[in-house]
Order: sequence, then structure tokens, then C-alpha cells
Amino acid sequence: MTAQDLKQVAQEHGLSNEEFQKILEILDRDPNLLELGIFSVMWSEHCSYKSSKIHLKTLPTEGPQVIQGPGENAGVVDIGDGWAIAFKMESHNHPSFIEPFQGAATGVGGILRDVFTMGARPIANLNSLRFGEVKHPKTSYLVNGVVEGIAFYGNCMGIPTVGGECFFDASFNGNILVNAMTVGLVAKDKIFKGLAEGVGNPVIYVGSKTGRDGIHGATMASDEFDDSSEEKRPTVQVGDPFTEKLLLEACLELMQEDYLVGIQDMGAAGLTSSSFEMASRSGSGIEMNLSAVPMRETGMTPYEIMLSESQERMLMVAKKGYEEKVLEIFKKWDLDAVVVGQVTDDGWMRLKWEGETVAELPIAPLVDAAPEYDRPCKEPENLLSNWEMNVDQLNFSSDYSTVLKDLIGSPNLSRRRWIYRQYDHMIMTNTVVMPGSDAAVLRLKELKQGIAVTSDCNSRYCYLDPYLGAQHAVAEASLNLACSGAKALALTDCLNFGNPEKPEIMWQFREAVKGMGEACRQLEIPVVSGNVSLYNETKGDAIFPTPTVGMVGLITDIQNYGSTAFKQSGDAIFLLGEAEAQLDASEYLAWVQKKTCGRPPQLDLAMLASINNFLLKAWENQLIRSSHDISEGGLAIALSECCLLSLEQKLGAHIIFEENTDIQSITKILFGEATPRVLVSCAPQDISSLQELARAQGIPITRLGSVIEENLKIDPWIDLPVAELFNIWDAGFEKHLKSK
Repeated sequence: MTAQDLKQVAQEHGLSNEEFQKILEILDRDPNLLELGIFSVMWSEHCSYKSSKIHLKTLPTEGPQVIQGPGENAGVVDIGDGWAIAFKMESHNHPSFIEPFQGAATGVGGILRDVFTMGARPIANLNSLRFGEVKHPKTSYLVNGVVEGIAFYGNCMGIPTVGGECFFDASFNGNILVNAMTVGLVAKDKIFKGLAEGVGNPVIYVGSKTGRDGIHGATMASDEFDDSSEEKRPTVQVGDPFTEKLLLEACLELMQEDYLVGIQDMGAAGLTSSSFEMASRSGSGIEMNLSAVPMRETGMTPYEIMLSESQERMLMVAKKGYEEKVLEIFKKWDLDAVVVGQVTDDGWMRLKWEGETVAELPIAPLVDAAPEYDRPCKEPENLLSNWEMNVDQLNFSSDYSTVLKDLIGSPNLSRRRWIYRQYDHMIMTNTVVMPGSDAAVLRLKELKQGIAVTSDCNSRYCYLDPYLGAQHAVAEASLNLACSGAKALALTDCLNFGNPEKPEIMWQFREAVKGMGEACRQLEIPVVSGNVSLYNETKGDAIFPTPTVGMVGLITDIQNYGSTAFKQSGDAIFLLGEAEAQLDASEYLAWVQKKTCGRPPQLDLAMLASINNFLLKAWENQLIRSSHDISEGGLAIALSECCLLSLEQKLGAHIIFEENTDIQSITKILFGEATPRVLVSCAPQDISSLQELARAQGIPITRLGSVIEENLKIDPWIDLPVAELFNIWDAGFEKHLKSK
């Protein structure tokens, strides 16, 4: 192969001319095709984080509760009594757009492996989904495929899917987002890491056989979509949850013994990334015999074996002399397990095939010395014009009941039961608060404490102001946990953006990370794991930036968990936080007025921290019966949700405002947005104690009205039967998806 041919092949592998030259300098020779393929996946955006590392380093990652921060398969936080929670969120966006069922299913499979690789038994799944307009001809197909894929994998594994979110916007017409999160429970003295230590220790391949599915999956995930994207179906992996269930149980059984040194999931870039990353963390080398790798297809080459992303596979390093004991465990579970190599001490990866060395590469340059770019950033030219909102040009309606019904049945605010009823959210019998509330609440059998989990992001906020939008994502997640009686422990993120080579996109990314970091520091919530997904755009049109936050909180006594729904007629309803709200950037503006403009609400993080602490104390002391943050759709939507989630839909609310004839002001009161604001209800005898606690915390508290039966009355503007609202809310999701 001539130098020019090799350069052309490097470009076809997604390597820039500068990166190719760096490879030549590292090797001091021309790479062969296998070596070039290994460099291409390890230096892909998906694996190397080359455009994002410089910004990610600014995030806070430490705290007294943090056992394991970023850099391992999952983050781990202490929950007391010798136990810990391992959790992480990752994207499977490009594969899910190309092949929604398998893309979403294997996204769930991959994040499950990241968690049980740490020694944790997965106890819950969540997801965060973004689709295009409901009227788009492909949206219904994508929604059905993605939800079916998530349900298939989680249900077959016997892991409950307990929460998530789903958002529709035209910016996702050509590039959907599928972010999957898993939470696992692990004993503090049984945490495992992806290490390849101990010269002479055996390297063992376990799990499914290797096929040709998923080859160049990491490279595909590091590129924009175009007209040829449908042709990339072969790069989407095929999942088998029944094999993964066997793999889970076999790994957890092995981890009870003293045979294991390190273990790593074969995720993006498969055998390549797992072997290189394990050796890199330990400063060691590995020699592997690719001829020993179990294969399900004939005629596979070393190139295909190393770059395959076949699912349900793990790489582990065992203690020398215990090989047979390890193999016996996997044989019992009907899984392939083969010694494919050994740990060396020279920092090189040597790959053999049929007795010959087919690749010889230094490990550190491929992992630690991968390219790191400080890409140019430029504020988008339309930013200031997007912030402008001329309310005089809006057509306000004084029929507030009709507006409320329109919003409560809209794609982004209607009930998500169609999605979560396909998930088994009760298996394991730990789910205390079901999907549809502020956060899912899980008991931990035989432990006094419980946990609450949530995922959040307002993509529209992040488009209009990525710094503020990312802060709101952290803020709402923490508030959702507090409303559930949980103190936020840490977060995982999934940062979904467009092409980082465009200065405007890189500016969005930089600002979002800055905003997230500032919110995390002020709220004392460390980032312990995460994922970056870039190049989410099609034909030059980028998605709304979506820095999704997944958060875990601790409930010190599971008996004192919180919930959203009103509980009893006659209870008092209060508003926590400032009453003032705005229509800028709101769901009302987007759905009713068909405008995406304005600037997201400013955020008082100190007040948010106070409200979070107030809610924890109120639940611990049983002063409140419900709490619900006011977010998308404003006060009227939040009140409706508290009624609609009440048992048997028999409870309503009676709220009284002063007479007002200004349509704009009334609309802002009912449907405007601001953070932090929370609705709480309490028994009449606890009113004084609740108000006193709020005053002691410096939190504004306003009596709005009372819980009543059957109707939602917001005097003097709205009076609707809750049953009517429920029917609209319950049917809205399916109605919109079927009406295209």
C-alpha cells in the first residue's frame, strides 16, 4: 500500500491528516490495516473524548460520599451500613435512529454491563428520550421501536425500568436521543475495577461469541448523519438479553470468590477498548492470541475481531493459577470463557493470529496521549435575537380552561403511561413510587434507607441559553429528589450536542459544562460518571443541546419517602418560592404560541438549596403530605398533576387569586415558568409548623388554597372536573402519535 493509499484509508477511518501524522510519529513506521483500525476507534470522539476532555476536567467530582468518580465503568457512592450505589448514564443515539429496536435494546444492555462490571447488582433502569415532531412521518415508528427495544431488554433481564422522560421537538427530526441509565447496589468491600495488573496473570474472554455486528460502531457514533445513514445498519449491534442475564449471574457469582483482578465490559470498540483501557489504568501491557477468541462467523479477520461490538461480552484478568476455577463458573452458566492472553510489564499490546504477530502497539499513546482539542468557540449569531420576545405579537386567549386542556394533553405534558406500562417496573418488588412522579423511589431490602432516582433536562432551555439550561437540569433533578424525600448524593450526565467542529456548537458545549459545574458546586453534588455524545446532527442541522442529568438521592428512612399526589380533602396547599414567573422559553410559548424564544428563568441556587433542605426536613418530620416541583407548563399544570396522580382521580384543588383582567398577567400566573418553586400540601393541624419551618429557612411560602374533591378550581379563571382533565391527559400521548 502506497503512502497516499494509506493516507486515504486513514481518512476513511475518520482520522484527520494531523492525527495520521501523529500515528506515524508514535510508531516510527507505517501502521498496518489492523493497527490503523485500532487507532481510529480509540481516537474516535466516542472513545477518546478528544473535543470534550478539556471542559470535562472542570466539573466537580469529589465528595465524602464518593467512592469512585469518573474514569471507571460507573461511579459509586456510599449510602452507609457497608453498602454503595453504582450508577451511570450513556447514549445510544445514532444506532437507535438507524435501527430503533436494536439500538435502544443494546443501549440498555451496555449500561447494565457497565454497572455490574463494578460488582453491583442492577436494581433499576431509567431513560431519557428525545424525538422529533409528533407529526413527522418517522416519529411514530421511532417511538415504537425505541420503547419496544428498551422494554424487551430490561424486561427479559428482570431489571425494573422505573423512571425517565420523553420530549418532542423538530430539532430531533433527523437525530433522536436515547440515553439509558442503570443503578446498582454493591457491598463496599466487593467493588471491582477495570484493571489488568500482575505480570503473567491470564486475560480471559467471557460471554457471547464475536460476530461482525457493530464493526465501526464507535466511528459511526462520531460522525454526522446524511442521506447514506440508513446504509449503516450493519454497524448497529444485536442484543441478546437472555445471554446477558446469564453473564450477569456468572459475573456476580465469580465476584464472591477471590479469583479476580479486574473486569471490563466490551462496549464501544469492543475488545480493543476493553483491553487497552484495562492495561492503561494499570500501566501494564497485554499479549493476546486472537485465534482463541470464540467466533460465531467463519472467516473473521483480526481486524473484524478487534473492532466488533458484538454484545454481552466481558474481558477480565484473573489471578494466575485460578483459570480453571473461573472457567468452571462460566461453563456452569453455559457461557464461553477462554484464556486469550496474559498481562505483561512493558506497556505494549501484542496481538497474535495463527502464531504470527499481527499488531504491536504502545498502549499509553493510544489511551492517555490521544488527541485533545481546545476547539474554537463562538456565540451563535442568533442568540440575542432568540432571547427577544415581543408579547404584543402573541395572540392570548382568555379561555384559560381550554388552554389548560390543550397543554395537559400536549405531547410534552401528557401522561407517559403508554411508555412505562410496557416496562416491568415492579419486578424485584422494590419500587415504592412508580413512574410518573417527580422521581422513582426504591426500597433496599433489609436496609432502613432507600433511594430516589431521576433523569432531567429541558432541551429548549439549553438551546436558548446552554449555561442556564444546564443549571436548570441539575436544579430540577435535585428538586425532584427532594420532593421525594431524598438528599442528592451525586449525578451522572449524558452530554448530547451537535458537531464540535462548529464553533457555535462547541460554545454550547462549553457553556453547558460551565453551568452544570457551577450548579453542582453550589449544591454540593459531585459528577461521578457520564458520557459525551457529539455529532448529533443531520445535513448540518443540529439537535437542541441536551445535557441530560441522571441523579441518585438517599432517603435515610424509607418510611419517610415523599410523593407528588394530593392525599386528603381539606389539606392546605402552599407555594414555596417566589410567585413571579415568566412566559419566556416556556412550554406554553412553544406549544400554544408555536414560538421557541425568550431566555430561560434566572436561577437562585442558594434558594434552591434552602428549599431542598426544607423539603427533606418536612418529610422527615412528616409535616407535608405531598410535594411537587413546578416546571414545564407552570402552576396550572403542576396543580393538575397533583390532582391527576391522586388515588382514583377523586381529589381536586380550590385555589383563589385576586381578580385580574390583564390576559397576559393571568396567562403568566397560570402557565409561566420559574425555578425553584414547589407545591406542597399539609394537614390543617400542621400549617403553623410548616410556615414556621419555611420562615426559619428564609423561604417564601404562600397559602394558595385547599385540596377538595372532584374539581380543579383556580378562581376566578378555571373550573374543570378532574375526571375530564384526566381523560385528556391520559389519552394525549397516543392521540398525538396516531394523528399524524
